[in-house]
Amino acid sequence: MDDAIATADFNARHWNFPQTGNIQAGDATHYGMLTRLLIETYNPYKPAVLNWPKLEPDALARITSLPIWDIAVQTEIKASMRIEAFAATIKDPDLKAALLHMAREEARHKDVLSRLVAAYDIPLKPDEVYKQPRDPEWAFMVTGYSECVDSFFAYGLFEMARRSGYFPPELVETFEPVVQEEGRHILFFTNWIAWHKATMPLWRRPYFFCKIIAVWLFLIYERIGIAKDVDGLENGDANFTVNGSKALADEMDPATLIDICLEEDKKRMSGYDPRLLRPTTMPKLARFARLFIRPKKRTV
Repeated sequence: MDDAIATADFNARHWNFPQTGNIQAGDATHYGMLTRLLIETYNPYKPAVLNWPKLEPDALARITSLPIWDIAVQTEIKASMRIEAFAATIKDPDLKAALLHMAREEARHKDVLSRLVAAYDIPLKPDEVYKQPRDPEWAFMVTGYSECVDSFFAYGLFEMARRSGYFPPELVETFEPVVQEEGRHILFFTNWIAWHKATMPLWRRPYFFCKIIAVWLFLIYERIGIAKDVDGLENGDANFTVNGSKALADEMDPATLIDICLEEDKKRMSGYDPRLLRPTTMPKLARFARLFIRPKKRTV
């Protein structure tokens, strides 16, 4: 059983398209890679049989006090719904199948998180009622770019939690497949954006470019809104990236977080076919910000 789990985990992290040669965004080979990536790297773990370890009182208190679980569960619900709605607009069977597979994985993430909060008696707000998006493509793009941002920081925070012992090793091992799975999703999304732009009529490209800019502006506004909403929680100021990282380790500082995010981003993308385009916006912004941020001096 352990060998089967190890093999599935390896296959989820390493994948090369069998057809060799150079590719260009939008060509038939690129499309084949795009539509087969998620299905052929699927990790068939089942949330119902994940092992949620018994936590020591101090570790349990740290986990349950993190003010992120409501946002995390609701985000996965919305992601699954939005991707499924977009898939319904797609006529090509291969792309539709890839999108529906992605939607099912997002729904599985929600299942994992729901079982985690149940295992550790973490209270959640009732699920919200979501309406179907009026513009499914817009909704899919919001989800995709949002995951590009969130996954980049999640890589670093998750690794910091592992190194510092903030998350017990058993919990890290249990949750690790979910973190890697999000990496596959943003890899798929990045290549879909490139393929979609390359194959659409020239007259549509300026409109699509404006749509991308509008999505990024919306995400900035949304995150400010999330921060304000989380501020209102009983636990007080609960911005995950800032205060969550402070809670992970005393030596944590922005420079350390950026370095680890960049390191983890590169590591988690390294096993996939190098001809696939990688998400670059967050790594570029992080490297630029890092030029102006120095690590804090350690006090003896």
